[in-house]
Amino acid sequence: MNDAGARILLVDDEEAILKLLRFPLEKEGYQVVTARDGEEALETFAGERFDLVILDIMLPRIDGMEVCRRLRTRSIVPIIMLTAKSDEFDKVLGLEIGADDYITKDRFSLREFRSRVRAQLRRAEMARSADAARRDVIRVDGLEVDLLKRNVSASGRRIDVTYIEFEILKTLVSHPGRVYSRQLLLQLVWGDSDYRDARTVDVHIRHLREKIETNPKDPEYIFTVRNIGYKFREL
Repeated sequence: MNDAGARILLVDDEEAILKLLRFPLEKEGYQVVTARDGEEALETFAGERFDLVILDIMLPRIDGMEVCRRLRTRSIVPIIMLTAKSDEFDKVLGLEIGADDYITKDRFSLREFRSRVRAQLRRAEMARSADAARRDVIRVDGLEVDLLKRNVSASGRRIDVTYIEFEILKTLVSHPGRVYSRQLLLQLVWGDSDYRDARTVDVHIRHLREKIETNPKDPEYIFTVRNIGYKFREL
């Protein structure tokens, strides 16, 4: 996929917002398709191929959170949540149900918006290239990470992880013992660390631990390095 020709699904029920965001995207060379409610978004996504979804939370018919949840059951396409709310609970919830990034409407510039879109598209392309080049299956005790098929299992049980969770796990497990700062993980997994809160990494790590660790409060795979970041246990 050529980044300049990426197809983007832009979902918002406000015509002014659609016009505001569509223009800079098309100026960058992206193909933009719009939807004005959650049901239309799901129907449109099911019928066409998209490289990125920009999704408002407050949508009629089916809200953005539910749309995000349903998209994650069928696709690993990057999803940027767009909302007028700045409440941290909404941010955490959006990340935990599978969103890759989160933008508050009244707190970003169009320059920042374009940067985040480029970063998500670049990260997704890098992940596809890495998957094509590597055909490794990494096994550590009961944990198995298939880098080609993007599958994770623990004690023989298949674990469902989001796109971002898999990217974090792949990064850590590929270099056991290496310490990754939150900023570096943002750069490697999201594409850059600009405009992002480092606590975003903490949210995904916590959710990942809940899925792969026997006791998330006493992890055996992913360790916290105080005041720095995280590492996968040394083999």
